[in-house]
Amino acid sequence: MTQDLMQEAGMENALMLVPERHPQHDLFLCDVADAVLKDIMPQLEHPFYSLSKKPETNIREYRHNDQWIRVVPSVKGLATIYDKDILIYCISQVMAKMRKGEPVSKRVQLSIHDVLVFTNRGTAGKDYDALIDALERIKGTVISTNIRTGDMEQTDTFGLIEASSVRRKHGLNGRLLSCEIVLSEWVFNAIKSQEVLTLHRDYFRLRKPLERRVYELARKHCGQQASWKVSLGVLWKKSGSQSPEKRFRQMIKDLARSNHLPDYTVTYDVEADMILFTNRGTMKLAAMAAETAEPWNGHLANDVYELIREVAPGWDVYFLESEWRRWVGEQDIVPRRPEKHFATFAQSWYEKRGAPA
Repeated sequence: MTQDLMQEAGMENALMLVPERHPQHDLFLCDVADAVLKDIMPQLEHPFYSLSKKPETNIREYRHNDQWIRVVPSVKGLATIYDKDILIYCISQVMAKMRKGEPVSKRVQLSIHDVLVFTNRGTAGKDYDALIDALERIKGTVISTNIRTGDMEQTDTFGLIEASSVRRKHGLNGRLLSCEIVLSEWVFNAIKSQEVLTLHRDYFRLRKPLERRVYELARKHCGQQASWKVSLGVLWKKSGSQSPEKRFRQMIKDLARSNHLPDYTVTYDVEADMILFTNRGTMKLAAMAAETAEPWNGHLANDVYELIREVAPGWDVYFLESEWRRWVGEQDIVPRRPEKHFATFAQSWYEKRGAPA
């Protein structure tokens, strides 16, 4: 494929994704929009979540080999794959703390605004309310399973979170400020046991629930291998899709045609009724940053140093650069706009410390 055709294909793939809603978001000391996404493996492999945007109130049962799950929704419906964004945020934050050697617990404090930015959502009033609805569906969804996390086999009934509390400004109808979530022992066991994988940042830009679910399965089963092949019937079962198999087959054909899934290309073999996922090779840099605490080693444009001298007068720009590179490595950050990220870091550094003595 020529370079022009590759660029054109890349532009078409980008159009299939939801736009980045916060391309110029305010950067702060812990930039949630650049933090590495994490999810626990059992959630990637098994269909815990609804793929429907309409409330799903039926009890869901799934069995594969010797593993089984039973998911019971609340009156508000089963937790959806979009609701799961909240848990991805929590898992990512806990993992970042573990990497830094900080104490962790099932109790996670979160800013509602940070969650919305992290998950590429809007930040209007309706978006805050939608997040609280999602939290209620997650809290109300009850699971029974024998799927192990760590060295524990869970055979009783539990929720994905044990409790949540929300703070509002000016009372019950005031603006949402923050939230505290208590993760279930089952989820927390998986985190502590390092049963966690990194997701591509564009996961939150996928438009359709099935696209997210198929990416999750590819991430779990293909991982960083060259490829993974699976029959359509098995993929349909593992996805948890409630669509008829004929409709599911058409959706997979459409996904293979657009081929915009992050990290993997999708090829559908009509005669064999098989789907082939091929690694695009895009995970290497992200995986290196996520799995090591080494400084980020990307390139900076030369003109950024003049800007750094303006926002942090008196400080040696190369000293600040080494501190910034070390910090983004420790924080599990792969900066998408490194020059702007560095400038904001330097400005924050100066505001906290002033000019050097």
